[in-house]
Amino acid sequence: MNLAFTVLEITAPVFLLAAIGFGWVKAGFDYQVRFVTQLAMSLSVPCLIFTSLMRTEIDPQALTKLSLAAVTAYAAVSVLAFLLVRIGRLDLRTYMAPIIFGNTGNLGLPLAMFAFGQAGLGYAVVVFAIMAIWSFTFGVWLVAGGGSLTKVVKEPLVGATVLGGIFLWQGWQTPVFLTNALDLIGQMAIPLMLITLGVAVARMHPGHIRRATWISLVKLVLCFGITWVVGRWFQLDKIAFAVLVIQISTPVAVTSYLLAEKYGADSESVAGLVVVSTLMSVIAIPLMLGILL
Repeated sequence: MNLAFTVLEITAPVFLLAAIGFGWVKAGFDYQVRFVTQLAMSLSVPCLIFTSLMRTEIDPQALTKLSLAAVTAYAAVSVLAFLLVRIGRLDLRTYMAPIIFGNTGNLGLPLAMFAFGQAGLGYAVVVFAIMAIWSFTFGVWLVAGGGSLTKVVKEPLVGATVLGGIFLWQGWQTPVFLTNALDLIGQMAIPLMLITLGVAVARMHPGHIRRATWISLVKLVLCFGITWVVGRWFQLDKIAFAVLVIQISTPVAVTSYLLAEKYGADSESVAGLVVVSTLMSVIAIPLMLGILL
């Protein structure tokens, strides 16, 4: 019973904030997704990443081990996602990226923070940054036929991760007034991302729901199984292991839908994956947390 209440305390704020975004749109209110997303990804999330890494008390070697585990897990998921798409005779441009890339930002970061505190958030931002780099290169190449390493370098969240890692490694701290300002900006990130997730789901027009259901289920099992094996192989500590499993097992990212729409893939099918996998996570995430806690 105590475990059930603990899981509820972790997941309820996440889904309540997403429900606010969903209800906001259904009530007919305006919500500028592009502006809010740009504000979050260009300003608040980089500040959150930088301050989390700068102030974390996690051993840098543990972060390095987690980084290697995350790279290995994403490589394995990518290979198996390719095989799944080919065996299932699915369109590569439409389905492969959504199977690989989960919602590590909007959903993964707050889950890690609520479940494991500042240490969990420190681990989660590392996995999030690795996912972002892979997404901006390989992910864009999959959907559009070309990725850009230059674009990755210019991404604020990548710069924030590198800078935060340097501050962590050297033991540096920014002046208190600057840290407080960065904290305030970073605190916007998680509420904004969760509300935006709800807004995005409310506005989507999903298609091919039956196909989306079995793909979402296979994605969940595939990602959970791979990260479990990889995490054990790298002998991650309990929190790092749990964060890795949760982050990579998150439902299909909204950005997969935006990329499909932008580059002419089957956006309705991707929307179906986002909606179905997100709804599935309402049950799957508490079950995962029950296993991992």
